[in-house]
Amino acid sequence: MNNSVSNTARLLWAGLRALLVLTLVTGVVYPLVVTGIAQGIFPGKANGSEIKADGKVVGSSLIGQLYNLPLKKGQETPDPDLKWFQGRPQNGLGTNSINTQYSLILSGATNLSADSKVLVQQVKDAKAAVVKDNSVPGYTVKASEVPADAVTSSGSGLDPDISPAYADLQVHRIAEKNGLSVTQVQKLVDEHTDGRTLGFIGEPTVNVLELNIALKSLVTKS
Repeated sequence: MNNSVSNTARLLWAGLRALLVLTLVTGVVYPLVVTGIAQGIFPGKANGSEIKADGKVVGSSLIGQLYNLPLKKGQETPDPDLKWFQGRPQNGLGTNSINTQYSLILSGATNLSADSKVLVQQVKDAKAAVVKDNSVPGYTVKASEVPADAVTSSGSGLDPDISPAYADLQVHRIAEKNGLSVTQVQKLVDEHTDGRTLGFIGEPTVNVLELNIALKSLVTKS
């Protein structure tokens, strides 16, 4: 009996030691090592790919933001603030009242099929709005010039980037609304256009938040 109790006690103690060692290694040492390496090699990505302006964190390079005017009385959907570059439509799976800079809290697409009447109407409405909003005196946008990313949301619904074509389409409107020259605004777009990863992966993109921060700086200086 004594031997049985003694063996049980030894097994329990061995199990407890194994639990303590594994907890220390996997719950403390490993996370600290990984965090330290990440902070040392990729500090920006490890901290959420933060973007700063005027010494403050204003967002992440990985998540898009809205640039809308305040809601008017009786209005359910705000109008876009056309002095800023606009991102892709934000049609996702859910909304929230906490994150006021971006209406989505769930990452996901609309789940609407390509032949969905709702989706088709959304695209038509978005295209008409893009043509109307970006046509200014001396520059008229044609429906055929509107790129796909201007009228459709991304798979996540949180895409922070737009295509250079969509950014270029907005140049004349941005110049007119901010009292800038088209050349000045086009230069901003060109400077904030990122090429394909490794020269062949993906498509060129323009980060809307970074572009609007540069635009704000240019307007302030002008």
